[in-house]
Parts: sequence; C-alpha cells; structure tokens
Amino acid sequence: MIEGKRQKQVAAVLEKELNEIFQRLGLSMINGGMVSISGVKITPDLFEARIYLSFFKVAEPEGALKIIQERSWEIKKELTTRVRHQLRSMPQLSFYIDDTLEYVDKMEKLFKEIKQEDEKLKHKP
Repeated sequence: MIEGKRQKQVAAVLEKELNEIFQRLGLSMINGGMVSISGVKITPDLFEARIYLSFFKVAEPEGALKIIQERSWEIKKELTTRVRHQLRSMPQLSFYIDDTLEYVDKMEKLFKEIKQEDEKLKHKP
C-alpha cells in the first residue's frame, strides 16, 4: 500500500517527537540495552499510528515492549501536548517489535552457510 503525503508528514512529526519523549522519559535505555524508534506507519484514516521499536542488546525485547506499553498513556499524553497545534486528533498508538535486524542477521548467516557448503562441494574430487 502506498503511503499518502499527509500520512508521511504525520509519521515524520510523530517519530521526531516520540524520539524526544523516549529520551526524556528514560525509555531509550531499558534493561541495559538501547531502544530506538525504527519507524512510524500511519493508517490512511490517520486514526492509528504503528510505532516500530528496535531493541539493541536488550535481554528480553518482549519485556521491554511491555514496559513501554504500560507507560503508553504517559507517552500519548506528552505527545498530544507537543503536537496539538499540528494535528486535529491524536492517533491511537500501537507499539511493535521491529525484528528486521534479527531477520537480516539470520539471512546473512544462512547465506554464509550456503557459501561454505558451495566451497566444500567445489573442492571435492
């Protein structure tokens, strides 16, 4: 699905403000690891914002996500205050784990294994 211009604008505003809010509330460092917002997607009706979080060296990403979800009312309250002059209504916030880095790492390992197997097959008489 192609994102519209307004969706992209709203997503950019929310991502910028959420990054600052996470810093201020101390949510960018959880359980000894780093949490960052890897992306924000807005539904076409602008009623829901899907916030994708990337966890770096966090022992339990699910636990960290739960901490963030428990504080979502606080995040939304501050976000609403910051963007009240830019948006008519505040979208519903949903937080998700962005596992693309894990997926990329897994795929790289698989390709490496395939390459090693290829090399073994080439050198066999």
